[in-house]
Amino acid sequence: MRRLFITLAVFILLGLAGFFALTDPRLVSPAPEIGTLPAPNVENGKLLFAAGGCASCHATPGQDDKLRLGGGLALASGFGTFHVPNISPHTRDGIGNWGVKDFVDAMATGVSPSGQHYYPSFPYTSYRLMPPKALADLFAYIRTLQPVEGRAPGHDLAFPFNIRRVVGGWKLLYFDGAPFRPDPGKSEEWNRGAYLVQGPGHCAECHSNRNKLGAIIQATRFAGGPDPEGKGFVPNITQHEEGLGKWSKQEIAELLKSGFTPDFDSVGGKMAAVVRNTAQLSDADRLAIAEYLKSLPAVQGPPRPAKTGS
Repeated sequence: MRRLFITLAVFILLGLAGFFALTDPRLVSPAPEIGTLPAPNVENGKLLFAAGGCASCHATPGQDDKLRLGGGLALASGFGTFHVPNISPHTRDGIGNWGVKDFVDAMATGVSPSGQHYYPSFPYTSYRLMPPKALADLFAYIRTLQPVEGRAPGHDLAFPFNIRRVVGGWKLLYFDGAPFRPDPGKSEEWNRGAYLVQGPGHCAECHSNRNKLGAIIQATRFAGGPDPEGKGFVPNITQHEEGLGKWSKQEIAELLKSGFTPDFDSVGGKMAAVVRNTAQLSDADRLAIAEYLKSLPAVQGPPRPAKTGS
């Protein structure tokens, strides 16, 4: 019995050691080499801020100034409630004490300056496509905004999801840290659109169905699915007939500018906030996004829930 107990204890210790080794933040999401970066381009950072819709999540709820990035928005999920953090330049409550490398690591690897995993409710799975120079530009723009006092509440998650180290296992399964690589066989416009959609725009994060661990199901990427917060259904944006198959490139670009569909309807809900951001992009960038979306294969997404009531 004593030998059995010792053997069991050894296996438990080895298992714990293996778990901590395999889920180490720098092992599963190594930091990119940023080298010596040129002076940041604040205007490009402002464009990326709009493309990424940063204010939609990080602006303090209940006030009109969308550049007050005090955080606090509650994001409900099947794992619990995530609270969006303060990313204003406040030196105590925001990211005012961060350096460029801290910001690049957070955005590209999902690792905090203290060396902890961020939960993938923060879409670093898309932002990792952005090169360090672009992330440095974005950081420079955020630093021009007003510091906002106050911290968001901590996340309210069920066990075992409240153990951040578990995110390391999720990253082993689903996180690809490779940056964006242009396709030499495609046009410059297509590559620009692919970068904006896949990277800063992180469109797949909402417009894709997810598995039980919260990872995007690649077979139905961009094909819509239940809203991650459990409120409604996010539409298909592939070339399927239930998606954008009948839309022209110009009609997609127009929606991103004005919010109007080809049927003269207007978008609402979360997409209205997206349009407020994409309207700040150039016509060329909106057309590039449309060019890329028109190239997506037609994929049928999960069925919409049946409507109830009369």
